Amino acid sequence: MSRRLTRWTVYVLIAIGFAIACVFLSNWQFERNETRAAQIELVEQNYDAAPVPLSAVIGEDGALDPDDEWRPVTLQGEYLADQELLVRNRPHGGTSAFEVLVPFRDADGRIFIVDRGWVPPGEGAEPDSVPSPPDGDVEVTVRLRPGEQLPASGRGAPEGQVPTINLPSIAEQVDGEVITGAYGRVISEDPAGSGSLGGFDSPTDDPGPHLSYAIQWILFALMGFIFIGYIIRTEIVKHREEVEGVPAPVKSPRRRDHDADVEDELLDVR
Repeated sequence: MSRRLTRWTVYVLIAIGFAIACVFLSNWQFERNETRAAQIELVEQNYDAAPVPLSAVIGEDGALDPDDEWRPVTLQGEYLADQELLVRNRPHGGTSAFEVLVPFRDADGRIFIVDRGWVPPGEGAEPDSVPSPPDGDVEVTVRLRPGEQLPASGRGAPEGQVPTINLPSIAEQVDGEVITGAYGRVISEDPAGSGSLGGFDSPTDDPGPHLSYAIQWILFALMGFIFIGYIIRTEIVKHREEVEGVPAPVKSPRRRDHDADVEDELLDVR
């Protein structure tokens, strides 16, 4: 095999490797698009559904079925205001706010973590003020959300605060049987508590750029083969020119007749 064919083989192998990588990345983006579409469908299905009692969705095992995320449920019982916790560094209002978690003892005796909303940061390490939950018997409607992971960095929080809504670690700071499969973002309270907290934005229905990215990776794979084909063709043309030389210019019939007449005149002169 000549060096030229070896070089072309390497070119093709590079194009194939690049195409395989592009296909992998394209498939990854297609999967992300499907996941995002499923999330949007789940929100559309559950977000504005009619509320049901907590016990109808969260069983004795305290687990949350993924299909029940965002579903509204009602709680009947009382807030445990003395065990309130603040979640720090939450993005609300263009700043790092605090979300207010208050354990709620439901009528069945279990304790459910309710996220009542958010408050802006204060001058120090804590917010300047936090509105209190209502006293006594309360009916609360919340949307179910799964708990969060602990920070990978291992960062902690001051006493009375938590770095993230990790339900097992929160349960260690609360007295009683705490449901650790889900928590709730408050929708309404009856009666309402004193003061007002910042509410939660509705989840976006933007599908994101995943589908367009997937198509772009496919186009990149095709462009890789086109580029390699162009390089090989350019080398072939250049090689032919070097081996065969530049062809002599072809004279037109009129030019040939003129040259012949000139030669005849020269012979007559001689």
